[in-house]
This record gives sequence, C-alpha cells and structure tokens, in this order.
Amino acid sequence: MSQKTLFEAIKEDHEEMYEYHDQYKRACEANDVPAQARWARQLTWEIARHAVGEEIVVYPLMEKHLGDKGKQLANHDRDEHLNAKEQLYHLESLSPGSAEFDSVITKVMDALHHHNDDEEIKDLPLLEPAIGEEASEEAALSFKKTKKLAPTRAHPSIPNKPPFETLLGFLEAPIDKIKDWFASFPTDDEMKDAKEELKTRDHDAASG
Repeated sequence: MSQKTLFEAIKEDHEEMYEYHDQYKRACEANDVPAQARWARQLTWEIARHAVGEEIVVYPLMEKHLGDKGKQLANHDRDEHLNAKEQLYHLESLSPGSAEFDSVITKVMDALHHHNDDEEIKDLPLLEPAIGEEASEEAALSFKKTKKLAPTRAHPSIPNKPPFETLLGFLEAPIDKIKDWFASFPTDDEMKDAKEELKTRDHDAASG
C-alpha cells in the first residue's frame, strides 16, 4: 500500500468529521442524549487535532511555496479555524440535548463544509504540484504525527501561527488528555460501525 499524499490525508480527516456528525445527528433523531454527547466529543476531538495539524504542517508549506497567494489562503483558513475553535469552546459550556448545543454544532459543521471544500478544491490542488509527490507524502506523515501530539479540545486563545501555536498547543495537550480520560467518548462498537461506514464515504467538495 502506497503512502498517502497530503491531499488524501486531509480529505480522510474531512470524511471522518462528516461521519461523526452523521452519527451525532442519528443520536439526535433517536433522542439519545448520552450518545449525542459522546459523538459531539468525538467530533470536537477530531476537529481540534485536525486544525492544529494544518496550522503546524500545511499552512506554513502554503506560505513557503505559493508566495503571496499562499499567505492569503493560509491566513483565510486560520481565520476560519479560529471561528470554529471559538464555537467549540463555547460548546463545552452547553448541555448536550439542548437546542443551543445542537445549534452550535450545526453552525460549526456548516462553516467547516465550506472550509473543507475550499481546501480540497483550491488550496491543496495548488500546493501539491508546487511541492511534488515525495514532499506531499512526507507532509502527510508529519500531519498525522502532529495530530497525535496536538490538543484534543478547542483553544481559541492560543496563537494559530508557528512557533507560538506549536509550543503552546503542545503544552495544552497533556491537560486535554487528562480531561478526556474523564469524558465519555463513543464505545468501541460505535467506533467500529462508524469506521465501516467511512469505507464507503466520499464527500463531493463544492466550490464556494
């Protein structure tokens, strides 16, 4: 099996976000509040790690290899990440099952669909030819490794540009992991079913 490119690694994460959101919506339809809480935490965990991975690995590459256009795209993406982090930080103060809790998740996902589609249609198709396949595969590995160390909760007050984002984000990570131990996440069976569904997912990005 060949190593994933950066585009493939990023798109894989996007599909996971959509799958976890679908699981959350099913829990809402079933009026299963504990399951709503579990999937909301899983979704927040994925979005937070994904955002930091991009800010540390992907956006500096865009700035380095795409000139002024890359800086413009990276800053735009950082602003959209900040909005998502602020919403997810607010989510932690709300009660699962409430109308406001659901409204915040809907706002986050609506914005992320737009953000993710832009990355798949505009950003990454510009970046990958500029860096080449080998560098793309190396960046994909770095992205995955960074996600393992990144915070698992939203921290909108942390700077989103290296090196400060890198240092402060990793300092927050151990605190987040302790909190996560005491939080309820989807069960192994629930995650297994979601992973099976992921095998058939392929979101078609829409420019906009």
